[in-house]
Amino acid sequence: MSFDVHHIRRQFPFFNREKIVYLDTAATAQKPAVVLDAVRESSEEAGNAHRGLHVIAERTTDAYEHARSAVASFIHAQHADEIIFVRNATEAINLVARSWGARLKPGDGVLLSVLEHHSNIVPWLQLKAEKNIDVAWVDIDDDGNLNMDECEQKLKSGLIKLVAVTGQSNVLGVRPDLQAIIKHAHAAGAKVLVDAAQLIAHAPVDVQELNCDFLAFSGHKLYGPAGIGVLYAKRDILKDMPPFLGGGMMIRTVTRDGFEPADPPHRFEAGTMPVAEAVGLQTAIEWLSQFSWDDRIAHEQSLLKHALEKLSTIKGLHILGPGDASEISCSISFVIDGIHPHDLTDILGQKGFALRAGHHCAQPLHERLGVPATARLSVGIYSTTDEIDALIPAIEEAKNVLL
Repeated sequence: MSFDVHHIRRQFPFFNREKIVYLDTAATAQKPAVVLDAVRESSEEAGNAHRGLHVIAERTTDAYEHARSAVASFIHAQHADEIIFVRNATEAINLVARSWGARLKPGDGVLLSVLEHHSNIVPWLQLKAEKNIDVAWVDIDDDGNLNMDECEQKLKSGLIKLVAVTGQSNVLGVRPDLQAIIKHAHAAGAKVLVDAAQLIAHAPVDVQELNCDFLAFSGHKLYGPAGIGVLYAKRDILKDMPPFLGGGMMIRTVTRDGFEPADPPHRFEAGTMPVAEAVGLQTAIEWLSQFSWDDRIAHEQSLLKHALEKLSTIKGLHILGPGDASEISCSISFVIDGIHPHDLTDILGQKGFALRAGHHCAQPLHERLGVPATARLSVGIYSTTDEIDALIPAIEEAKNVLL
């Protein structure tokens, strides 16, 4: 299908209803009507997946497992049972930390980058406090590029058991060289977890080509519903991981004295499954697939280039990161001399512009950049240059109020 952003926007009820310039897609993406309809229709037929032999339960089970297969195909997983449905990327990373991480011993290391979201920091710091593991860090340069020499040196110690790294920064929009990181990690005997929460909607992901061991993302950043996320893990790794939560559906047998867990993926999906949300995620994937990656990436790059050019005309505004559209994706973060980002985005919000301000759940990164907070605009498949053009005078007006 040809890429027509105005035709795309009309498929989103939000834009037909709200007179808001929405530049906060990195926080959560709006949903097309087909996704909202799929969630509603799935909810109207309430069955419980894998819990019954009657026709409603069977249809619900089929829908849930079809969604799993759709996700596996989307990220090119070798097996559908390598896909675990969770609530969000945060839960996926916590699952790895609490299950796979249970085998870590005092002195074992987890290597993080300064780019990481708190969701990929706090679970490892919890393990550090509980199990006395070591949490090591890889620094960045001023543009957000990882220090790969430092990464290699820390891997050579032989103590690093896992590298947990973002696929795309939610602040700077930069992407670490995942293939190089994974290659070096595996050579050093370490596993790799990729936090793809931001990456998943902005670039094709092939877990077999990457050869990552774990990958996590959330449905709501992929134009799907909230309340559904995905953990991918290699089949042989999952088989050796203990359950994360206990309850219904995650067992093979239970006695008064113990239990035997089910095989993956059900071992990690205790309780009633989020069927409607899984169906919504499948629908979002199918909807997105009608547009080529080349068109989607070109559209986003043109928006970011335009935004950088326009923002550069504002006196006292400083872009964090590369400042080059070809080196970033989705997000541009900035500060303005003498203005707190919270105050700026508050006034912009009153004028009908939705941006985000704060540390964006990335405090170590902001500390490295030497700023307490930033303002961030982020674009999606439905964003337009007209929205960016409208933002610039609004920022100038806010400056006049605040300075």
